[in-house]
Amino acid sequence: MGTTSLHAEAKEALNRRLEAVGWGLFLIIIGILWLAPQGVVPEGTWLIAAGLILLGVNLARYLNAIRLSGTSLLLGLLAIVFGIGEFFGLELPFVAILLIIFGAGMILRPWLDPLLER
Repeated sequence: MGTTSLHAEAKEALNRRLEAVGWGLFLIIIGILWLAPQGVVPEGTWLIAAGLILLGVNLARYLNAIRLSGTSLLLGLLAIVFGIGEFFGLELPFVAILLIIFGAGMILRPWLDPLLER
């Protein structure tokens, strides 16, 4: 077995650990928020936390030269945008924002692909 395949296996194992940590943090956050008395935690907090976890896992992937997940990047960004909207009591137009983010992604794709491939 060559060094390249060992390196790829190590990256895959690290990626699985990062995903497990992300899921673990997500479940812990939800549990903590459910334990908090009604009205203590502002609306949108769980979306902001979920978005930060998704973006954080991708940051860890990036720092370890592991391929980023475009899906979790998009979901993390959307969660933060809508979480901040809920936090401030705004009713954001989901479809319009989704279209803007998808359109921006299409325009930025040539510059984003090398980052995702890293």
